[in-house]
Amino acid sequence: MKRWNEVQRAAVIGSGVMGAAIAAHLANAGIRCLLLDIVPEELTEDEVEAGKTLEHPDVRSRHANQAIARLKKSSPAPLYMEAFAERIIPGNTADHLQELAQVDWIIEAVTERVDVKRTVLAQIERHWQEGTLISSNTSGISLESMLEGRSEAFRRSFVGTHFFNPPRYMHLVELIPNALSNQSVLEGAKEWCERRLGKGVVIAKDTPNFIANRIGTYGLVITLQEMERCGLTIEEVDALTGPIIGRPKSATFRTLDIVGLDTFLHVANNVAEHAETEAERNAFALPPWFKEMVERGWLGEKSGQGFYRKVRSGSPGEDPIHALRWQDWTYGPRQQVASLTLQQAKREKGTAAKLRAAISGRDQGSQFIWSMMKQVLCYAASKVGEIADHIEDIDKAMRWGFNWELGPFECWDAIGLRDSVARMRAEDTEIPDWVEAWLEQGHERFYEQRSSGLFFAAAGEWQQAVESEQSILLRSLKEQGRTIARNSGASLIDVGDDVACLEFHSPNNAIGEDILSMIEKSVDIVARDYRGLIVANEGRNFCVGANVMLLLGEAQAEEWDEIDFIIRQFQRAMMKLKGLQRPVVAAPHRMTLGGGVEACLPADMIVFSPETYFGLVETGVGLIPGGGGCKETAIALSHRLPHPDDDLNASLVRAFETIAMAKVSNSGHDALRLAYVRSQDRVLFAEQRRIYEAKQAVLAMESTGYVGQVQEAGRPSIRVAGREGFGVLQLAVSNMLEGGYISEHDALIARKLARVLTGGDVPANRLVSESHLLDLEREAFLSLCGERKTQQRMQHMLSKGKPLRN
Repeated sequence: MKRWNEVQRAAVIGSGVMGAAIAAHLANAGIRCLLLDIVPEELTEDEVEAGKTLEHPDVRSRHANQAIARLKKSSPAPLYMEAFAERIIPGNTADHLQELAQVDWIIEAVTERVDVKRTVLAQIERHWQEGTLISSNTSGISLESMLEGRSEAFRRSFVGTHFFNPPRYMHLVELIPNALSNQSVLEGAKEWCERRLGKGVVIAKDTPNFIANRIGTYGLVITLQEMERCGLTIEEVDALTGPIIGRPKSATFRTLDIVGLDTFLHVANNVAEHAETEAERNAFALPPWFKEMVERGWLGEKSGQGFYRKVRSGSPGEDPIHALRWQDWTYGPRQQVASLTLQQAKREKGTAAKLRAAISGRDQGSQFIWSMMKQVLCYAASKVGEIADHIEDIDKAMRWGFNWELGPFECWDAIGLRDSVARMRAEDTEIPDWVEAWLEQGHERFYEQRSSGLFFAAAGEWQQAVESEQSILLRSLKEQGRTIARNSGASLIDVGDDVACLEFHSPNNAIGEDILSMIEKSVDIVARDYRGLIVANEGRNFCVGANVMLLLGEAQAEEWDEIDFIIRQFQRAMMKLKGLQRPVVAAPHRMTLGGGVEACLPADMIVFSPETYFGLVETGVGLIPGGGGCKETAIALSHRLPHPDDDLNASLVRAFETIAMAKVSNSGHDALRLAYVRSQDRVLFAEQRRIYEAKQAVLAMESTGYVGQVQEAGRPSIRVAGREGFGVLQLAVSNMLEGGYISEHDALIARKLARVLTGGDVPANRLVSESHLLDLEREAFLSLCGERKTQQRMQHMLSKGKPLRN
């Protein structure tokens, strides 16, 4: 097999939802992909009107062509950039199967029917070249069953690759070997998925529904059964099975509506039909009322109603979402859930503490959570060795595939293994033998962090978790005592080879005084003792911006000197970071907004995660960037057009619109479209490697004789558009206002932004200093804080989580 970075071409057979989305993600990774489907048997009305016949190439490859067109319009977008669709070549299985001989990887992604898969695999083998990887994207069909009739050579190169939907966004790929899979093929497929596609891979056994769907489906069925037993409502169950126990906000019933009740019924039936014991079959038996919902066509989101449905609101304040009353088949407005368990759990910090609070109460909600959870924990433990060899793979599968904060065995550690098992015994719960034996050996946990790394329970002894040499986990480093300095908002961590990492860990990683002071302190430490600095973290998002609540409070109290001090501190910290005479590499991920962008722009290089949503969004709260974002944009414009005769205006208008309209990239690649990606920056394939890659970039710069940016903030060196450029932007703002596209306050904000970007009241092509631009930024920011409508926007964002256009 080729190495991961040598994969050039692939083919996906089946252009349905999953097949097309897998092809899109291959295209995201720079792989040219042939997308094939069957030849249509009838013409559409549009094809008839166009005078086409069934033999026309566009007609014969219609299914693939339509799938590619849908990819460009789908939301959420399956492509990092729409242009990447050009890497997908449409075709059909009648005319183009011979091209399979030219690809490096063939993925079968046809409908989930074993007879169809057998037929397609037989067709593939006739054109397959020995040594080419073949895989099937199946969510639960036995590989041995679908491979019936295939040659030994074909089977040796065949594995299951269960991508979770949607493939771009879901981290998990379950890799399933068949009885004859070559070990080198399995290892190669794992490397391709991890290194090229950026996925988290677990090795699953060829059992019904594999790992994540097996445990996840069991948990959902048990939840339904416990809901019946306790007589709870849909709203109560969703409140009790969401974030307070480390599960997604969609909890139970919103998740089922998204998945589709018919799909879930099929998945549950798949286990029940192939179960070897009566107890296993009963464990996956769905309640009769659930099956009746499927018969009625109440399938969830795709049918317009399921456990929830949207109705036309009778009044402005009425909730348009109604919930099912499952006992009598009616719907009613969602009810607020009041529970002592919820109140106590919400007060706790961290998933582990919330879980302990959730199961320790005396009310019905707490009893429900405990009863549901203990069954899931024991079921997961009973399947070790059957669905996966290691507890680590089960935990990873549930975190990556179902977005649980903690996998089953991590949950068990969080609530206390010995105490929880004692409680289960007292309730006559059957505990798996190996768990009892593990406790008898004197162990208190399934995982143990040591100085040499993480260990987990395996076959009656501790086994060390194999962490990739090309990934750096800050949490593990902190547990090993590698923290250099710390305060409430940020930490400086030694990541090895004399490189330090500045990690934000304030609520939502919002930038406040604590983070700013740690930035300045980190610069001093790194300048004295280290080769370079990384700015990265492992939070849900890199940084959502500055602390808006703090700014609003100061503005409402008319503490203008305090706001001025905050802005100056922000600007000073960014300039100090930029002036560090050591390499600085920022490695943002997911939401990187406002102040988060401003914390990246001073870096010598930005290593973007593929899922980075990057943008200066301050206008959404009635402000402009005040921590150097406008200044760095002006510098970038000056660098792109360094000659006085060059026309700044075209690039200026584009940059102005990007900030004024609070545009955010759809991916790390899409940041290029918004001109945030500089020539020295790059986008990674795999998000989990970003800190490692940032470290390698620091070392590479340092080893080749790094020379830092000369810090002369007062030296005029930035060419600006001046009054002429401001006039161009002013005209654009006036046209938008007259056309009714923006409000008067939008126009006010835009004019202040335009004044900063063009350098203030100076002639065109004047050279200005960084200090000059920072002064303009600060003046505009401070004046906007005093505007009543800006304060309304800040309040609305804090309370509603979305911008107000007043």
